[in-house]
Amino acid sequence: MSFMSKDFSVIAYANGFTLWNYTTKDTLDTVKGANYFNDIAPFARIGDMILTVANNQSTIAPAILAVTAIADGVVSVSDFTSSAGSAAA
Repeated sequence: MSFMSKDFSVIAYANGFTLWNYTTKDTLDTVKGANYFNDIAPFARIGDMILTVANNQSTIAPAILAVTAIADGVVSVSDFTSSAGSAAA
């Protein structure tokens, strides 16, 4: 699958920081992959966090992702806390 904007929402916003929520049927590896979050480029800022629940139709894979770069519409995230404990660009 791919990013679904209807499953992406703001939890909190303060001082230029946004805490987002995203839930998806996609695997956590897919969500952390390159270009997955490009659709949020106009809204996100470097340092924003995305509370993510992947695999929401089977064994869930929660993670906290951080937006680490946004350039020319390309959004990069890093998984700094998850059940899998790995990172992605």
